[in-house]
Amino acid sequence: MIANHKGEIPVVVLLLPFLLGIIAGLNWFARADIVWLIFVFTLLSAVFLLLNFNYSRFKLYKNRWLGGVLITIILFVFGWLLVINNNELNRKDHFSKISSQYLLVKINKEPVLKNGLLRFTADVKDGIDGTNKTPTSGTLLIAIKDTAAGRLYYGDELIIPAKYNAIEPPFIPAEFNYKKYLANQNIFYQAYLYPKQFVLVKSNTGNPLKAYSLRLRQRLVEKLKQNIRDTNAVAVASTMILGYKADLSSDVLQAYSKTGTVYVLSVSGANVAIVYALLAFILSFLNRYKHGEVIKAFVIVLLIWYYAMLTGFSPAVCRAAVMISMVITGKTFSRYINTLNILAISAFVLLLYDPFFVNDVGFQISYLAVSGLIIFQPIVYKLFKFKNKWADKLWTLCSVSIAAQVITFPISAFYFHQFPVYFLVSNLFVIIPSAVIMYSGVIYLLLPQIPFLSKSIAYILEKTILLMNKGLAFIEHTPYAAISRMWITVPEYLLLYVIIISLFCFGYYKKLWLVKVSLISGLLFSIIFSIKNIMLISQNNIAWLNLKKHKTIVFKKGNTAVVLTDLNQSDKNYQYAIQPYLDSCQINDVTLIHMDQDARTAWFVKKYNYIQFLNNKIFIADRSLRTEKQKNKLVVDYIYLANSKGYIKNALFNNFICRSVILDAVISDKEADRFKALADSANVNYYDLKRNNSLISVSYQQ
Repeated sequence: MIANHKGEIPVVVLLLPFLLGIIAGLNWFARADIVWLIFVFTLLSAVFLLLNFNYSRFKLYKNRWLGGVLITIILFVFGWLLVINNNELNRKDHFSKISSQYLLVKINKEPVLKNGLLRFTADVKDGIDGTNKTPTSGTLLIAIKDTAAGRLYYGDELIIPAKYNAIEPPFIPAEFNYKKYLANQNIFYQAYLYPKQFVLVKSNTGNPLKAYSLRLRQRLVEKLKQNIRDTNAVAVASTMILGYKADLSSDVLQAYSKTGTVYVLSVSGANVAIVYALLAFILSFLNRYKHGEVIKAFVIVLLIWYYAMLTGFSPAVCRAAVMISMVITGKTFSRYINTLNILAISAFVLLLYDPFFVNDVGFQISYLAVSGLIIFQPIVYKLFKFKNKWADKLWTLCSVSIAAQVITFPISAFYFHQFPVYFLVSNLFVIIPSAVIMYSGVIYLLLPQIPFLSKSIAYILEKTILLMNKGLAFIEHTPYAAISRMWITVPEYLLLYVIIISLFCFGYYKKLWLVKVSLISGLLFSIIFSIKNIMLISQNNIAWLNLKKHKTIVFKKGNTAVVLTDLNQSDKNYQYAIQPYLDSCQINDVTLIHMDQDARTAWFVKKYNYIQFLNNKIFIADRSLRTEKQKNKLVVDYIYLANSKGYIKNALFNNFICRSVILDAVISDKEADRFKALADSANVNYYDLKRNNSLISVSYQQ
């Protein structure tokens, strides 16, 4: 529900400047001096207390706004201070600031084995240099390629070489920013280890409760595998019920993502709500007794946190458990309390624990979705009235889906670049199967292994998952199932929220100025979006992409492109690096050409190693050239150096006159340095793709 006045939602009002302070600290002022911030926070807090104790003397009732301004600034600075204090790089004892030969690390999360690599994060406890041991702090991402590493577990302590690298940023436009993703978790460095590069020192030194919960979850996953044969069914059951995602295939994940039901695969609010509904129904008899409601609330909260333990205390589950615990407590011990206030309290608690949560996409979507359900679902529900009981219940479910989907649409478009058109159908479809999966799965896991009964429940669980997977796969492949390639900027993202919120508020308050705000925002959005797309369509350029071990050049003309690469379209590198770049450029017509293939279009010609793109001439240097000096040099705009063999001498300069040489990332550092020295002496421009951003060369058609 929408609050009638801000007095109903004081924590929501106070949360806003606190959030802004955290966002400012994370994005713009991450390296501020913490001493200066503490001084400002202490000073402002002292002034605020002084004014409150002398409220009558200073006649502050005449300037009530002063207290509001002060508390707003105090909360803003407090949020900023929390970020600076929690940022590991700001600590003097961070392992990257201490010279060491070896590091003593403790595994702080459950290791995941995938594609022959064991990955986990670890707390760096000590830096070891000879016989000296220096206490350190910081988190390190570690990947080990060693079969012996399969025995490692949460809480194990290892000694590893102090050889680590800063996590690299994306080198291709629109590529997933893995560096930023990890930085939002306070992880800035990674280490790759090979056989016999680690020594296990101690085992089981982690938090006993967390260690127990992770081992219990592993046993429960194995229990699911005992009576469920289909691997995808096991993976979905493990993900939905226990939050264990290691076995989930990309095909299944894509089907849920494109139909707008990916939240089902996250053990979060929806799943915890199902558990809560079951517990509330089972324990409803307690309402008849004195203090029964209090006992019921206590038992439900206890069991919900036990369920959180079963999932290994994953962040999403803990977030949902905190939220629902706050709601249950508030509703039990208060005659009336605004649910938004309870939601804001839970967000406050989580952000106090870790302000970096604010950059977590799951955190953002879950709180937006729940807020949308609280505020906007009643407005959507009132749009239509049905006398029939079942029609009314169906419309209630539809209003829930619409409210949640609309409020999360901008953030989904911003992060995932797609919108599921048939979200209403898919969400209604998964309601019953997901409830059956949760209830049957929990019962199956809680019961001891009883031959006939366990197999029967597992059969129901497996067939329900397969039915849901097939249904969503069918919806996914339905024509126009999803609007993809939705690349929006931050201003567009913010304008979308202004449009949505102002329209919903108009539905509640009936104020005409809200419609005007929505229309003006819609006009601005249309102008910005149109200008951006016109510019994209009118651009012609050459993109020399840095794929490290693979060669790729994209020749873009308007919304069409020729991709010259040594990759296939089904390759993961193509899907995760090249395809996002093409989508962000709004390219809808792609011609894929392999490096050794000739081709001709209206504006592109490739013959052997020579390319003509509009008015640009390119030579691909990927094989040996004659080194003797030629009388008539070939004039080209670009030389793409794709192989170091046979080129380091004067071959290129003896045969060509070029504007610039592009060194591919596959060229070794040694050979690249030798070539750069030659290019400098010959006054030839060059660009090295290795460890650099991809180069976009603008091309103009004569």
